[in-house]
Amino acid sequence: MDDRTLYATILGIAPPWAVDRVELDDAAKAVHVWLKARSGTTFACPECQTISPLHDHVERSWRHLDTCQCETQLHARVPRVDCAEHGVKTVPVPWATEHFTMLFERLAIAWLKEATPAAVARRLGLTWEEANGIVERAVRRGLARRTSVAGRRLGIDEHSYLKHFQFVTMVVDLDEQTLLHVADDRSAETLASYVESLSIDERLAIEAIAMDMWDPYRRTVRDYVPDGDTKIVVDKFHVMRHVTEAMDQVRRREQRALRKRGDRRLTGAKFLWLKNQVGRHDFTAVSRRQFRRLRDSTLESARVGDEGSLPPRLGLSIDPCGTGVLRSLASVGRSLAPQTDDPRRGNHPSPPRECAHYITHRITKAVTERLNAKIQWIKYSSRGFRDRERFKRAIYFHCGGLDLDPR
Repeated sequence: MDDRTLYATILGIAPPWAVDRVELDDAAKAVHVWLKARSGTTFACPECQTISPLHDHVERSWRHLDTCQCETQLHARVPRVDCAEHGVKTVPVPWATEHFTMLFERLAIAWLKEATPAAVARRLGLTWEEANGIVERAVRRGLARRTSVAGRRLGIDEHSYLKHFQFVTMVVDLDEQTLLHVADDRSAETLASYVESLSIDERLAIEAIAMDMWDPYRRTVRDYVPDGDTKIVVDKFHVMRHVTEAMDQVRRREQRALRKRGDRRLTGAKFLWLKNQVGRHDFTAVSRRQFRRLRDSTLESARVGDEGSLPPRLGLSIDPCGTGVLRSLASVGRSLAPQTDDPRRGNHPSPPRECAHYITHRITKAVTERLNAKIQWIKYSSRGFRDRERFKRAIYFHCGGLDLDPR
């Protein structure tokens, strides 16, 4: 097999294209492969696929995979056609993208999935701009190939972009564990732009949406998603965090008062209330006895521990009226609940139904939090992003589940 046949086979070159010649530049450690189209070949306009007359040729070069430690460059005189409708257009070649062969760009994408553009650029002998351009083209291809951004069970979350409260909003498909949408800010309009992109049938197909207690997101779902009130699921771990913070505030306040009287019952008891006792090997018999004594006491912390442990476990809310519950927990209930004029509860907020919806839908923001952790790694390894669009592209590239292949 001669060198022209070898490279034609490696590159998958087929008529009307053929390998014209192969040259080795030993001093530069480079292999140059020249390709050309057979004479008399006709070409079509890339816009309308109409056979058009030849206008001229333009010299182009593409970086290819290395050959035996030698950088490989492909060269060709690419035809330009003069389309009656679209004017002069360059004919696309089947082996390459804008700057690299498809095989090289496919390799670079695989590396970029594992490392930063700067690291990949160093290893592959590229500039940072070239590596970032591969990411940009890959995401553009992937987004263009998507047929839908709808999902049955969704998660909504925000991620900080820079300091000073700059955010992006992310919509995640919880079943596929992929990112569907990312947009600037975390306002109601931000989320509305995503929901408005869905058809009526796609909105009706939404079964549940997991989110935190950020009111603009909740308002948007109620306004744009049919029966949105029944589909919002406030993340139980988010509720748990607020409840445990309120419990700890009560414990610390009561501990200070007890220590002034020489009572040290609550000393070292912080994690007794916060641990899940079921299946915990570090919850010893001594700890259990101490917990039972405190739980059965008349301390305010015992009342908080008793009433505060139910909501996270059952997916229900704290009684926001404050009846039989300390003010700290009542404030958590008020922060969760929408205002209502329910006569049975006076003018106080009703229990937030979104928390109880967990019992029906059994979804949380765990998937979105995992993606958030991945995005945090992307930010850290890249030493931050100063360009918001590049940050969003990186999120799509790593978390979007897109078809990035440069075929």
